[in-house]
Amino acid sequence: MIIAGIDVGSVATKAVIIKDDKIIGKAKVLTGFEQKEAAEKALEEAIKNAGISRSDIEHIGATGAGATTVDFAEKKFEDVIADAAGANFIFPQSRTVIDVGGEEARSIFIDETGQVLDFALNEKCASGSGAFIEAMARALEIEIEEIGDLSLASKEELQINAQCVIFAESEVVSLIHARTSKTDIARAVHEGIATRIVSMVRRSGIEDAVTVIGGVAYNKGFIDRLKKRLGRDVIVPEDPQIIGAVGAAKLVAA
Repeated sequence: MIIAGIDVGSVATKAVIIKDDKIIGKAKVLTGFEQKEAAEKALEEAIKNAGISRSDIEHIGATGAGATTVDFAEKKFEDVIADAAGANFIFPQSRTVIDVGGEEARSIFIDETGQVLDFALNEKCASGSGAFIEAMARALEIEIEEIGDLSLASKEELQINAQCVIFAESEVVSLIHARTSKTDIARAVHEGIATRIVSMVRRSGIEDAVTVIGGVAYNKGFIDRLKKRLGRDVIVPEDPQIIGAVGAAKLVAA
């Protein structure tokens, strides 16, 4: 059986093709304003990478903020449910799933079958999402891809007290003017977001194994601070951004 899953996120749209429980194709594109077009483009690229034709796909599932626009999908699934199913498929030992994306974050407590037992969301404040790190990178005048590695070089503890992105950005600018090391500021940025994520995780429930997904999971500085705050190791999939799409594919074929 060949199935497909599409995750239309606020920043990126992801698509995966799965054949006989093996991912054979995947793709990521920027979502932009036309969510349906992004979903179509991501799916077509995933199909091309899989070396199949669209007619070979038996089922298509969709999830994400723009899932309702994917009218060619057979079924649509809530992000929380798709994340849980995807994490369970990739790492069956997963019990706590942390998804940190561009504009929101969620923590999901699941059982051994991938069923959701409880969850918590951080969808109203950008300080618990990738948007916070992106804003701080702009304030530091560095690329978003650099800030994680930069933070790992820090030798000093530093706190950014403001939680609002606007105030935090102003605080970072003040630290720069005070000639504070960019490495220490970068570490403080990741410390701040990790602290807020861990607070959310404790509301939903935490138990090993902890799996971290979403675009921010690529950021080594965030993962380092998250592990310190959790007091335990975490699992990061090889491609953490596609897990929601994987879950949508598995759920539509269930």
